[in-house]
Amino acid sequence: MIKIKDVEKSYQSAHVFKRRRTPIVKGVSFECPIGATIAIIGESGSGKSTLSRMILGIEKPDKGCVTLNDQPMHKKKVRRHQIGAVFQDYTSSLHPFQTVREILFEVMCQCDGQPKEVMEVQAITLLEEVGLSKAYMDKYPNMLSGGEAQRVAIARAICINPKYILFDEAISSLDMSIQTQILDLLIHLRETRQLSYILSHMIFKLPRIYVIN
Repeated sequence: MIKIKDVEKSYQSAHVFKRRRTPIVKGVSFECPIGATIAIIGESGSGKSTLSRMILGIEKPDKGCVTLNDQPMHKKKVRRHQIGAVFQDYTSSLHPFQTVREILFEVMCQCDGQPKEVMEVQAITLLEEVGLSKAYMDKYPNMLSGGEAQRVAIARAICINPKYILFDEAISSLDMSIQTQILDLLIHLRETRQLSYILSHMIFKLPRIYVIN
């Protein structure tokens, strides 16, 4: 289970006379059990992306704690293979000079270190799972549409077989018709892989919704 307890985060900002810290996340607490799907919603600037980075272990909270199975999330060995992520800006989250094959292989090498022949089969299977053919293996991100790029990002996120996936505004910049297609894919993956989702926007009708401000 992922637990967020009394989390606070602030950043230093310049002031005319002195430097001061601006609070971004203030006293947030919630839980995400295995099998749950929750949404974190709030206005722009409310700290959703900062909270997402703390859940991923990229940043540490100033106060409070983010834990996975009661272990600190910022420790790599704790979150390894446990949580994947898909971000809104697919143009920067996918390496522009890597092919789709290289993007997937990079993550696979960090996880299992399988022979290339095995990773090739696994990568093709992953692409098919997200609705892309093996013809995409040799394409670069600038050759992909927004929806295709997000499908590759989703394939990269699930290739570690995580229990949780965090979506940071992952489909909000896509056309409505593409959003619907990606939403259908996420529902399918949630059921077939028994995934838990943490969403920084509202795309499902959910029993668990947390509002931050």
